[in-house]
Amino acid sequence: MRLSVAGTTDVGLKRSHNEDAFLLLPEEHLYCVADGMGGHASGEVASRIAVEEMAEFFRLTGRDDEATWPFAEDPARRPDENRVLTGVRLANARIHERAQGDERLQGMGTTLVCAHLTGGAAVIGHVGDSRAYLWRQGTLRQLTEDHSLLNDYLKTKKLTPEEVESFPHKNVIVRALGMKPTVEVDVLREPLQDGDVVLLCCDGLSGMVPDARIAELVRHGLGDLKAAAQSLVDAANEAGGVDNITCVLVQYHA
Repeated sequence: MRLSVAGTTDVGLKRSHNEDAFLLLPEEHLYCVADGMGGHASGEVASRIAVEEMAEFFRLTGRDDEATWPFAEDPARRPDENRVLTGVRLANARIHERAQGDERLQGMGTTLVCAHLTGGAAVIGHVGDSRAYLWRQGTLRQLTEDHSLLNDYLKTKKLTPEEVESFPHKNVIVRALGMKPTVEVDVLREPLQDGDVVLLCCDGLSGMVPDARIAELVRHGLGDLKAAAQSLVDAANEAGGVDNITCVLVQYHA
């Protein structure tokens, strides 16, 4: 398995500081995007803890097959899926513990979307509304389901594009890391084909740039993923740049 990888983050045009974080850990084929929240500097703290804990757990378990895991494995899942699930649950616990121990950080949280590429597949773990997409032969498909109030609403009611755009609580998420001692994590497995690109991003990109435009920019940037990642950030800023913008691109070569 050979991978091409790039990632970038940008404060955007409206925010004074960047609460996003991303992780490129090629030695373990692990890639993450986290979008922090909580006001002041606490969102930055939460997103940083999330990616650092994922990296530490994957490094530890990658070096030592006998390493003790902090949570029991789900017997219905494969080992690589349990590894992703456990890493995300551990990140949640660390963020919650840190917030409870420092009143300045209470209420902080973060989204997290991660991809562990292994065995010809991408194992995706996610909490919140940061997304994983699969680009394949010119078509972009969203792999994750947003844990948001808007998405919950859409499950029960049909809304026009105009109603979606004007939805009053569009940015409210219903699940995040750090808000409670435990968290429900969505984990999925996506088989990969040669040339596929996995895109991880926060809503600063997905909420500003239509999927069709994202697909076009990825296609144009296949020879230079670093430039492609920057073009995605530029497109979000050109659309208004109302939030921090972070994306990671991973291309699979069979």
